[in-house]
This record gives sequence, C-alpha cells and structure tokens, in this order.
Amino acid sequence: MLKLANRLFSVPESHPQGRLVVAFIALSLLCMLAGLALEIPAVALAPFGLGLLWLAVVDFRKVFFLMLGCIPISTEVSLPGGLATDLPSEPLMWVLTLAGLIWFPQNWRKVDVRFLRHPITLALFAHLFWLMLTVATSQNLLISFKTMLAKSWYVVVFYFWAGRFLNDERDFKALMWWFFVPLFFATISIVYRHAGYDFSFESINGCLEPFFRNHVMYACLLAIFLPFVWYGTYWYRRFSPAWWWLVLGVLVLLVGINFAYTRAAYGALVLAVCVYWVVRMRWMKAALVAAGLFFAGFIVFLNTNNNWLLFAPEFEKTITHQRFDRLLEATTKLEDISTMERVYRWVAASYMIQERPWTGFGPATFYTYYKNYTVTSFRTYVSDNPEQSSTHNYFLMMTVEEGLPGLFFFLLFCIVVMLKGEKIYHETKDIRTRVALLSALLCFVLINILMLMNDFIETDKIGSLFFLSAAILVNVDLRNKHAERP
Repeated sequence: MLKLANRLFSVPESHPQGRLVVAFIALSLLCMLAGLALEIPAVALAPFGLGLLWLAVVDFRKVFFLMLGCIPISTEVSLPGGLATDLPSEPLMWVLTLAGLIWFPQNWRKVDVRFLRHPITLALFAHLFWLMLTVATSQNLLISFKTMLAKSWYVVVFYFWAGRFLNDERDFKALMWWFFVPLFFATISIVYRHAGYDFSFESINGCLEPFFRNHVMYACLLAIFLPFVWYGTYWYRRFSPAWWWLVLGVLVLLVGINFAYTRAAYGALVLAVCVYWVVRMRWMKAALVAAGLFFAGFIVFLNTNNNWLLFAPEFEKTITHQRFDRLLEATTKLEDISTMERVYRWVAASYMIQERPWTGFGPATFYTYYKNYTVTSFRTYVSDNPEQSSTHNYFLMMTVEEGLPGLFFFLLFCIVVMLKGEKIYHETKDIRTRVALLSALLCFVLINILMLMNDFIETDKIGSLFFLSAAILVNVDLRNKHAERP
C-alpha cells in the first residue's frame, strides 16, 4: 500500500516528510475502505481527525483560523445521553484545547506574563475561580462539571489562544475575513430561501437550518459582527475589490437583520451608534453608573407593595403572533408570549436567588429546578418549555446558578473590559489598530446589552466573539505600552 501510494502521488519515499505523506494517504485509503465495508462513517473519517491533530501540533495557528471560519456555519447536533455539540466548530475547540495543554508545559517561557497580569485577565480569573467553587457546591454536580469543561475550552481557545494569535493588523484582517466570508454566504443563502416565502415573519425560523437555532441567534450574530465588517472597510483603499466586498457585506448583513424580525437586533443597531459616541466622548463610566442606578431603582420598584404582580399577563391574550406588526403591538401591551414567558422565568429566578443567594444552585442547573419556583399567574401557553431553554437573561441566570458573588465577579469582568476598552481606545494612535479595537469594544458591549434578554454566552457563535473581543483589547493595550517605551 505504501509503495502504491508512493507511485500514485510521486512522493520521494526517502524524504522524511514524503514518508509521512505517503503513510497518511495509505492510512486514509485503508480507513475509507474499512468504513465503507463496515458501514461506520467514523472509521472513514478517522485519518482526517489524525491529520487535524498533527496540524494542531505543527501549526495550530491554522487550526485556530479554520475554527473561526467554521463558527458561522456550524450546526448543533444532539448526542446520546442528552448532550449536544456544534459541528464542526466544537471538535476544533477540543483539538486546540488539547494542543494548548501539550504546548504550555514545553513553552511556558514564551508566554507574555503581562497578558496574564492584565486587569482584564485577572478579572476573568476571578470569575472562573468562583465558577469552579460553585461547581463543587452544585445541586447537580454532573451537569455543572460538564458546563465547567465547556467553559474551559471556550476561555482557552477564544481568550488565551486569541491573545496569542490576534496581535496586529494582519491578524485582525485574518479574523475578519475568516469569520465574514462564511457568514456572508450563509446570510445570502438564508435571505434567498426566505424570499421564496415572501419574507414572511412566520417562515423565518424554517429558513435558518442548518446554521442557526432560531431567528434571535441569527439576527444577534449579524448585529454584533457588523462593527467588524463596517470598520474593516477602513483597512482598504476606497473602491478597491476588498473594499467593495466589505461594503456589499454590510448591506447583506443589514438585509439579513431586517428580515430576521428580531427586536433585540434592531435595538442593538441603534445602541451601537450610542455606544460609539459614549466611547468617543469618554462617557462610559457615567453610562455604567446610570445603568446601574436604573436597574437598582427598577428592582426597588418591583419589590415595593408587590408591584411585580402588575406585570402578570392575561393567559388567554398572551399568544404567539404570526405577523410582526402584531407582535410589536402585543409587546407594548405586555401580551407578547415571548416577552411574557421571559417574565414567567424571571419571577422564578427571583425566588431561586432568595433560596440560595451565595453559591446558587450550580452552573447550568436553572432548567432542572426552576419549575418548582414558578408563579401560576405568570404562566403562558409555552411554559411547558419542551426545548429546555433557560432564563433568557444571562445576568439573572448567573445569579441563580452562581449566587450574588458569581454575578459580582462576572459584572466585574464586563465592567473592567468596557472601562479599559474606552481608555485603550483613546490611547491608541494608529488608526488601523484603533478601528479594530473599536470593533471589538462595540461587539463586547452589544453582547452585554443583548444578554439582558438572552443567555447565549455558552454558544459558539456568540461566546466566541465575547471572549475574543476581550483578548483583542488586552493585546492592543500591551502594544500601546510597548510603543511608549523609549
């Protein structure tokens, strides 16, 4: 078999790399034949997995960008035992995490200690430390432990590996193009299929397969990645081919958002402009204080004279709407089933927080326990929750599952990123680097805003950009400090 492969592909058998290539081709042919004979696809694909592992050891930078390109078109696949994964992106995360575990002990002297000592990294460490503690005190240790493992490879890949691979303009361009191209064609495909249904509101979810779970995930991803594409045009000469591709990309993403009929994404586009001016005018600290006072006042209002009962829906009127204009009207009247089902779960979350305020119920345990804390008067037609969705407010979910200290450490991480991001923006002199930093900062802030109505940090499409954006801010800060040295 080795000699046959050598003759077919004209590879010098005496060359060390040639022997590896010949051996890999021979192994691939054998596995394909065995897989077909045994009718086991995993056997036929085994050589490609081995080749990927080999590439990860030799040059895992390529694997990192390959994984970024897979994220927009990844699909969620259910596994035995109630588990699920995103293919092909999540297996690539596993490969990169394994590569990191092998690489770090041998190359720890190459690690930039300044990255590890940066305030953003230290805040992230505090968040992860409390996560591990709440896993130990969890009401369901197995579920929480699985969640901690998943969180670990998200942080390793999208924060620490991103911190190593995304350092300069070349890297920022690679990130933008690797993520943008598949997202562009996925959006074109969805818009084309949706056009066959006259862009109707009730047909949008059916047009998203296999790339997106629902229209909220789809529209929110387009909204938070739009700053990268918009500011990507600053890297290229106006009217050049690359510039035109990005301008077309901006238009396609806007069309996709428009016909996704997602209120959160519409709001995100408006808020992106507001956040830009907040950063430009150095108002981030004031904006965060104002937001904190608003939510504190709202919580006090809800708890005064049981005012939270005012938000109880009328069961018969709170229904699913098939037209977007009626959905908007129902939203203003608190009769939209999507919004009111969120309220139903938020009320349950408040009772769960009172039950275990310090360590919570454990990561990823909200769905397991929340039905014991629900209030019947807030129930809707979809409260049976067959899709097993969670709180639809990441900050509430964090408090339920990791307690008030867990919320504090997560907010600390987010606030440090936003405050440092504004400071780094004004310290960055290079225009091309500044637009990359602003893209990352806008993306990070928009994800935080969207988390008020959703909880998708643990998904590859949103969670990847959340941690990756934070890593970019750290790297730009370190570059600025290095440039200031005499």
